[in-house]
Order: sequence, then C-alpha cells, then structure tokens
Amino acid sequence: MKYISTRGSAPTLNFDDVLVTGLARDGGLYVPMEWPQFSPADLRRFRNLSYAELAVEVMRPFVEGSIDDASLEAIVKGAYQDFGHPAVAPLKQLDRGLWMMELFHGPTLAFKDYAMQVLGRLFDHVLQQRGERITIVGATSGDTGSAAIEACRDRDAIDIFILFPNNRVSPVQQRQMTTVDAANVHAIALDGHFDDCQDMVKGLFNDLAFRDKMQLSAVNSINWARIMPQITYYFAAAIALGAPDRPVAFSVPSGNFGNVFSGYAAAQMGVPISQLLVGANRNDILARFMTSGTMQMRGVEPSLSPSMDIQVSSNFERLLFDLLDRDGGAVARTLTDFRQTGHFSVSQGQLARAQEMFQGHAVDDATTLARIKATAAATGEIIDPHTAIGIETAVALAANITDPLVSLACAHPAKFPDAVHQASGHYPALPARLADLMERPERLTVLANDSDVVKAFIEEHVTTGGTV
Repeated sequence: MKYISTRGSAPTLNFDDVLVTGLARDGGLYVPMEWPQFSPADLRRFRNLSYAELAVEVMRPFVEGSIDDASLEAIVKGAYQDFGHPAVAPLKQLDRGLWMMELFHGPTLAFKDYAMQVLGRLFDHVLQQRGERITIVGATSGDTGSAAIEACRDRDAIDIFILFPNNRVSPVQQRQMTTVDAANVHAIALDGHFDDCQDMVKGLFNDLAFRDKMQLSAVNSINWARIMPQITYYFAAAIALGAPDRPVAFSVPSGNFGNVFSGYAAAQMGVPISQLLVGANRNDILARFMTSGTMQMRGVEPSLSPSMDIQVSSNFERLLFDLLDRDGGAVARTLTDFRQTGHFSVSQGQLARAQEMFQGHAVDDATTLARIKATAAATGEIIDPHTAIGIETAVALAANITDPLVSLACAHPAKFPDAVHQASGHYPALPARLADLMERPERLTVLANDSDVVKAFIEEHVTTGGTV
C-alpha cells in the first residue's frame, strides 16, 4: 500500500514510513493512495470472526509490503487480549433501532485504546526491524494522551512527550497521564487550550531541522496508523447488525474528526454506511460546516465534554482532500487561507457531496446532562458526557434515518464523575485496576505556550536520537 499527502508535495511512502513519519513533510496528512475494497461476500465471510480476527482482515491491505501476516496477527492479538470485555467492542440496544457500541473496555477506558494499543506494538515491530528509536510528541484534549502513554510506556526505542491544556482536562484524564512512573514518559501541561497544544505539535514537526534531530513521530490522529485500527469497529458493528444486506448509520461525538473519519474510511471500503452523524458540543465548528459548507473558527469554550473542546479539527483535512477531488495544492491553499482568515467555504456541489453521508448536530451542556439523566432512567445505562452527545445527536436526527443507528460510547463514565453525578446523582466507580488512581503521585511539567521552551524541554529530556 502506498500513501500520499493531502497537500500533494510530500514523498509517497509505504506504511512503515508513514507510521514513523506521522505528519507529512509538507504539513499534510497521509492517506491511502486508494481505498482497499471488500465485497459483500467478504463481509458475510467476516460474520463469525472474533474482533481481533476481523481487525487483521481490515488492516492487512493497509500494511501490505511493510508488515507480514504473522507479525500483524501477533500485534493485533496482543493489543486486544487484555481488554475488559470478551467482545472487545460490545453492542447494547438502547431503543428500537438505536444501539450503543461500548468503546471503553481498554486499559485507559476510552476509544483511543482501540488504536493506540495496536500503534504501540506497530512501533515496536518497525523500530526493532530498523534498529532505530523515535521521539513521540503528541497533543491531547484528554483521552489520546493517556492511551498513548499506556501504549508506549517503558518501550526501549521510544521517548514520549504528551502536551495537554493546563486545567482543561478532567482530573481522571490528567492522572491517567501524570501518574505513570516510566522514565520515557513526559506529561506536559501547556498554558492554553487544546488547539494551542495541537498547533505546538504541528509547529515542532514543521521545524524540519528539529524534527530530524529529535527523530520526531506522532501518535495523534494525524498519524494514519491511528485512524486505521478504528475502522475495524465500524466493520464489526455493521456486520453484527446485518451488513452487507442492511445499511447501518452511526452517530459519533467528534472533536478532531478522526473517529468519524474512520467511519468514512469504512464506507469507502465497502461497508454499507448510510449516514455518519457528527455530534458536537458548544464548540460546534464541525456541525456548522455540515449545514453551511463554511468552516468558521471561533474561540474555544470549556464544556462538560472537554475532549471535544476543539475549533481546528485536524482530521477534517482528510475529508477535505476528497471533497476537493484529491487536489493537494487546493487543500494547501484552502488551509493556509483558513489559518490567516479563520474561515473557508466549499462550493455548493462539494457541500452536497459531504451531506450525502454527513449530518451535524450541536448539543449544549444542559442538554448533555438531560441526556445522561434520561438514558439512566430509561435503560439503566450510565454514560459519560461525550457519549451523551452522540446519543442526543442520534435521537435528534433519527427521524430521517430508517436504518439501524449505532451511537459510539467513547469513554467510561468514571472519567467524568462530576458531570455524571450532576446529571444522575450517581458517582460512577473506576474499575478495580484504577481504584487508587486519585491517590497516586503525579509527575508533570507546566510549560508556557512557547515553542522555544517546549523544544528546550524535549532536548533536555530525550534519551537519544537515531539508532538504538
């Protein structure tokens, strides 16, 4: 499989190079040169596979030429063997035509684990083959960081630096990053909001001299290898509900657009997905785009769903690439203008193409709390604020959807106990393995939103660059 940059001027790479490179050298994101195709017969053949077996089938075409079958099978088996549910990503029916897919049974209780546990093992495999080491730098609005740290802790060939917005993640999210006692892990609380963290990471990667010196790589969803494993649970849900013989729709709470783009990828590969509903909180830039065709930046506002407090959704660039007929130059010009002016618009024809699959819906904090309360009363299920936005979006837009509708439950409610208690009167307990999390000592560094400061910190704490 070959990969190309969304901005058109970076080298075409194989999967292993995309994995290690992360962000393309022209500032774009890597995407497959062409989408693998699965036939209806393939989907029927997958019906009796375990989740891990299905993941191997879905990912095999993407790693062709870089990872052999036996290695891929070992990587995937290891990634999911300790998840807290035998189905890995179980479906629960909430109402007639509405299901919830639980994506919080991994080690850090969030959907990011489904990709990150694979990613850490992919890095191990490729770096051992190459005799290299890397420095991972990532930004997180909450869950990516803990999942990345858990996947990369104590790995010999990796130093990992995770930036999160100071005082803008939940206490549980923060402690999942800052209580990890591993010499190769560095949690950085950056003064600012998530977009500042994301901009910082992109700036470090775009400083090519620093990037090469530190052997930078990415675990954010700017890295294609983060998107790829997430495609599997769209296959799994659709097949469980009747695909290929029946279309399925999904509702996805979205901030950075990576999770919902994985659903788009599944659709391009042959999964009969009729609709992708994009749930947003008060930071509703994606929902507004799906209605108007205009991406208009506003200030980031804190909410009860902090992982979605984002205005610049990096992965939207991958969809924009397709909307602009895979014209990398047009993507680069559009996003340069966006950074300069704070807005851009697509044509009516391009918007119509997006609306064939996507709808957006914004949910405020009061409605989020009401949905948590209503879901608990109706079903007994306790859900977190992000999951509530997905379910509320599904309910709000369900009138025009006749297919089974799956809402993704992206985080365990115990990660956001205050919001859940405010809505339901119930404090959800952490799983036993994390019961003492809030008592563990923290290891973190607060840094100014200054690239020179961050660079100096990385240079001081990185183990080495180059070869192992």
